[in-house]
Amino acid sequence: MPHLMPNAGPQRVIAVSNFVYTVGSGLFLTAGVLYFTQAVHLPAGQVGLGLGIAGFVSLAAGIAVGHLADTHGARGVYATTLVVQALATAGFVLADSFWPFVLTVCTATGAKAAGLAARSPLIRHYGGDRPQEFRSYLRAVSNVGISFGALLAGWAVQVGTLTAYQLLVVGNAIAFAASAAVLVLLPPVTPAPTVGGPRWIALRDRPYLLITALDGIMAIQFKVLTVAIPLWLVTATTAPRWLVSGTMLINTVLVIAVQVRAGRSIDSPAAGGGAYRRSGLAFLVSCSLISLSAGIPTWAAATLLMTAVIIHTVGELWHSAAGFEVSFALAPQYATGQYLGVFGLGAGLAEALGPTLLISLCITWGRPGWYVVGALFALTGLAAPLAVRWAQRRQHARQPPPEAAWV
Repeated sequence: MPHLMPNAGPQRVIAVSNFVYTVGSGLFLTAGVLYFTQAVHLPAGQVGLGLGIAGFVSLAAGIAVGHLADTHGARGVYATTLVVQALATAGFVLADSFWPFVLTVCTATGAKAAGLAARSPLIRHYGGDRPQEFRSYLRAVSNVGISFGALLAGWAVQVGTLTAYQLLVVGNAIAFAASAAVLVLLPPVTPAPTVGGPRWIALRDRPYLLITALDGIMAIQFKVLTVAIPLWLVTATTAPRWLVSGTMLINTVLVIAVQVRAGRSIDSPAAGGGAYRRSGLAFLVSCSLISLSAGIPTWAAATLLMTAVIIHTVGELWHSAAGFEVSFALAPQYATGQYLGVFGLGAGLAEALGPTLLISLCITWGRPGWYVVGALFALTGLAAPLAVRWAQRRQHARQPPPEAAWV
């Protein structure tokens, strides 16, 4: 990544803060569930229920805090969400029963969703002429940070003691706090002029809401790699189990290497709509290959799964770049945080509902379920360009007075 590092200045500060944050995220993503089940000894069912509750509770946080970032300054609001997330994560050490667990994980998850929305005006302000491309770069940095965090988490999992897991949690909280501290080096952003009309304009923008819903359906693809493929590989194929790690490694390396380049080629809402369409077709092909990996020799199953993961990752790159493009380009600058908060609703619902949907279709139903999921992605991708054109027509018709005050 060194040749991709931004020049000294605000972009580098945001990138460093993001890297430190995602190292902490990698710790929890890899071993967070194991901490609560193996170290705290909460039943797996309670952990799953608590995480689901947290996912739904966090949905509204992004819109409200994104609006605060628009109207009161994004740097301070974003830093506050990181501090809240650090404190809530540290509280995991004291969460020794179900309801304290639910309280802390809801707070942490809500702060995470709020932070993503609050960071959006910073990306737009300091991202140069193409903030969407800078957002693609940050995604590549995120994958590097998560990889480092995953390696560190591996030590805690291997040791397996309560102390080791608690050190992991404390390290996670420290990373979030350090990420907030780095933002002191970032110049503050003056809130954009507000406009007349309803306060929650993003919730009234029906084309943008439709794109949010379509992106949310497409975002279920992120759970294919982390939920569906590992379960399918272990229960339905003869592929070696170590291939679960291999598929994740291939995905991570490709995202780090190619995401920025993919973002450069998608430089307009129309191009974003086309990328959605291509990603849906790529997911259809990859899901079909995964379904064919059952009931065949080990070498053939492994080959099909690896090929499917590569094709899936190409679709993921297109999907992510399309989301970055349309979410920024179709949002008015004075309400970036609010609009990006709304856009996060789709991914939030996919996070909450995606695992259950994929397990029901792909694992419980089996091979036919993979074709259903692939068709769902393909149809969503085909609908996206139509929604984007509708949103562009609305955007051209919307010309708010730049100096009016919100009422």
